[in-house]
Amino acid sequence: MNPQICLVPKLEGLGGMVSFQAKFIHGLESKNITTTFDMNDPGNTAILVIGGTRQLWKLWRARRRGVRIVQRLNGMNWLHKVEITPLRAALRAEINNRVLAFIRRWLAHRIVYQSKFSRDWWNRVFGERPIPARISFNGVDLARYSPDGTETPPKDHFRILLVEGHLTGAYARGLETAVRMAQAVKEKLELPVELMVVGDVSDALKARAHNLVPNLWISWRGVVPRESIPAIDRSAHVLFSADLNAACPNSVIEALACGLPVVANDTGALSELVLDDSGEVVPYGTDHWQLENPIIPSLAAACAKILKENPRYRIKARQRAEAAFDLDTMVAAYLEALVS
Repeated sequence: MNPQICLVPKLEGLGGMVSFQAKFIHGLESKNITTTFDMNDPGNTAILVIGGTRQLWKLWRARRRGVRIVQRLNGMNWLHKVEITPLRAALRAEINNRVLAFIRRWLAHRIVYQSKFSRDWWNRVFGERPIPARISFNGVDLARYSPDGTETPPKDHFRILLVEGHLTGAYARGLETAVRMAQAVKEKLELPVELMVVGDVSDALKARAHNLVPNLWISWRGVVPRESIPAIDRSAHVLFSADLNAACPNSVIEALACGLPVVANDTGALSELVLDDSGEVVPYGTDHWQLENPIIPSLAAACAKILKENPRYRIKARQRAEAAFDLDTMVAAYLEALVS
């Protein structure tokens, strides 16, 4: 019997899952594997819980029918514990964590973590589980996200790129880090530097960024279609990853696939992803779990190094993506967990 995989979409408030879901369905369709979103479908051979579900009763009944339950885990909601958060949002974030932990403890037959960082975080907070588990980085279509294209970085200045869906909360702090770093790079290299920001940014946050560094060239691209990202990546010299404690940020692997090197602080899984001279990952320097400000000079020095040796880093970035982030490799890893 051919496998049929049921996908359980994400819980509200856990970002990054929709992109994975679309990529995974595309990968399964290329292998002629049927997918559904109905946990009650008697044809299901396995269920992939992408980001938790409150339909725990349906999941339990499927397990009783002998359907294999595989849980995909990234990180946890944590910002509500260290910054002022509306009570309803904080409760929702904590409930979502507990739902994921319940599925992990009582319902999952197998777990796929997005990174070692993700695995270690869950084991540290909720204990290890005596069930099969593996690590699989997110994947990307290497034909679509590639260095091949008409777009090239500008020759008359350096372009630093920041890509986030919504720059709020801790991401707003990431924007502040980006502008401070870009200003320091500009002073270090004594050459024009542009910070290009892709994502939803409020007018108040834009004003704050300009007040912090009045003489910095900042281009606000706003929210762009996903199909525009490869061209934007190819048009920059370096990507700054602003996400704190991310399990496997898509913006990083997409940039690497496009031959765009990455500069970042060493939080989350960044040191697992950006290897082999595909970019530079430097110590944060303070307590990022408490949202303290990072040390800027070391970050700026790493960014300047990438800019000065850009051709070499671009080659290494693409090689890293080909070695670790191919979409077919990701799909194969999940299929092994689901149907082997």
